[in-house]
Amino acid sequence: MRKIVISGPPPVQILDVTGPLEVFSSVPDYDVQVVAPDDSGQLVTNRRINISGAVSRESITGNIDTLVVAGGPGAESGVYDEGYIRWITEVAARSRRVASICTGAFILAAAGLLNGKRAVTHWNFCDRLAKEFPQVKVMPDPIFLRDGEVYTSAGITAGIDLALAMVEEDHGHQAALAVARQLVMFLVRPGGQAQYSHTLSRQAATSQPLRELQVYMLENLKADLSVEALAARIGMSPRHFSRTCLREMQMNPGQFVDRLRVEAAQQMIGGSSMGLKEIADACGFGSADSMRRVFQRVIGISAGEYAERFRRTKL
Repeated sequence: MRKIVISGPPPVQILDVTGPLEVFSSVPDYDVQVVAPDDSGQLVTNRRINISGAVSRESITGNIDTLVVAGGPGAESGVYDEGYIRWITEVAARSRRVASICTGAFILAAAGLLNGKRAVTHWNFCDRLAKEFPQVKVMPDPIFLRDGEVYTSAGITAGIDLALAMVEEDHGHQAALAVARQLVMFLVRPGGQAQYSHTLSRQAATSQPLRELQVYMLENLKADLSVEALAARIGMSPRHFSRTCLREMQMNPGQFVDRLRVEAAQQMIGGSSMGLKEIADACGFGSADSMRRVFQRVIGISAGEYAERFRRTKL
């Protein structure tokens, strides 16, 4: 059987543990063990409900198929127990693959397992992860992603999506579909699906001219949305406009335009019968190949791969 080890520094986010636990436990091929950081026999959660039946770190011997590190307040504290980090490093070395759920990415990063790798965490912690561990290539958009044999996921429920994706890798689509049906959930949100809408999240821009410009951009995705053109429209120099965008939206104008166009294309892919070339033109990409590259850069998968998951009708 495949040994699945789930652990995390207490207190853990309870769903970070129980979500993947439920998915893996639904497949007979997996032997799932929850590991406490001490000899207490329980894993303390953030909801005053402790998970009993947890085994000690010392009891985990031999090879491991999948090591899963849960997030939560214990991982977000900025203080890392050296003994626990050493244990994570040691068991990761004998694991076929390693995964983090939500802010469990901080533990993998502290153990050096994310050095030079692309990784994601909850959107609210992406900036902090990048600042605290600059050697990690933080990708703020995907709900989960894989870089080699290291997997990371976004906030909370994304851990369930990641676990289902792993089941699909190991046992095929039908096995993962059976688990998803049992859990009464959608199968399977692809890792490249955005954590949240940039269109909505950036409406918090404080300056009225910038908010009005955002509306113009959304309504004119096929227009010239270069830095120079947008700056002229808002009455700023290109340099000042770029600085204003970075300050108020935490991204440069080009990045924001890419995200707006990708989100518009995602909506068209999921809700229309238009071909990818038509969608690329309608959203201002210029060509299907350009749209593919921007999708890959922004959400980590191509437009075609996204369409395979979300297209309601055949192309």
